[in-house]
Amino acid sequence: MKLQEIAVSFDHLDLIASQAVEGFITGMHKSPFHGFSVEFAEHRLYNTGESTKNIDWKLFGRTDKLFVKRFDEETNLRCHLLLDVSPSMYYPEGSTKLKFAAVAAAVLANLMKRQRDAFGLTSFGHEIYETLPVRSSVSHYSEVINSLQNRLQSPPIKGSTLVAETLDLIAEKIHRRGLVVILSDMFDQAQDQKEVFNALQHLRFKKHEVIVFHIVDGQTELNFDFDNRPYKFVDPETEQEIKLYPDDVRESYLQNMNNYLKELKLKCHQYNIDYVQADVRKDFNQILLPFFSKRKKLR
Repeated sequence: MKLQEIAVSFDHLDLIASQAVEGFITGMHKSPFHGFSVEFAEHRLYNTGESTKNIDWKLFGRTDKLFVKRFDEETNLRCHLLLDVSPSMYYPEGSTKLKFAAVAAAVLANLMKRQRDAFGLTSFGHEIYETLPVRSSVSHYSEVINSLQNRLQSPPIKGSTLVAETLDLIAEKIHRRGLVVILSDMFDQAQDQKEVFNALQHLRFKKHEVIVFHIVDGQTELNFDFDNRPYKFVDPETEQEIKLYPDDVRESYLQNMNNYLKELKLKCHQYNIDYVQADVRKDFNQILLPFFSKRKKLR
């Protein structure tokens, strides 16, 4: 399922997420839901009045005593979804990076709900705007979906993106090891991009597994595919404007963009972070397949 195939209204984000997940499952030879288990832990004596559902009747036959089986539910994952909601994510008009990232977050939350994994959501831009804790209940899933829908219906919050600062704060707040999923265009107003790389390294130093889903519009942001006619380019965060012909800057733009991407990918590789370039013009399997691959490694 592609973003362009989704209706303009996002009032039914849960339905959209469910359809994307079910389409993903149907396309796989092996179900990603195989492997969730509830493992036997130990026996304990039965207490009068409690449910008889878990009484071990075979053991009763051998010992003439009532014992109850205790189980440990495996929560395979504790996942933190970090959603960039900065002004630059409202590009391009229509099928924005924010819409793609929000639907992708809903899709991942839907998948984790089915797996009974625990997940939380943090929305950030100039600062951390909202944090929903890591939980695994159905009601919590609804809360996450409502938060995403509200964000999609809200105008952008003015202010420059502070990816590095936000990731540092989150690294300090998350005390239990888990999986951190970053959904962002990775544009940061820091003077030195090394700050972003250091923040990513901070998450790994805290023993978290990390996936960076780099949300981009491949056609215009990566390939700079514009007709050579006069354009007015506007920075959505600083509102600075510049008028030019694309051919005048195409070569230097592509060189700078390619250098940045090369360094970002290199740093992610050095820090053992999964880097995934997610193009808003492609379907959500580009999100689900890497996520499921990482999830299997963590089991």
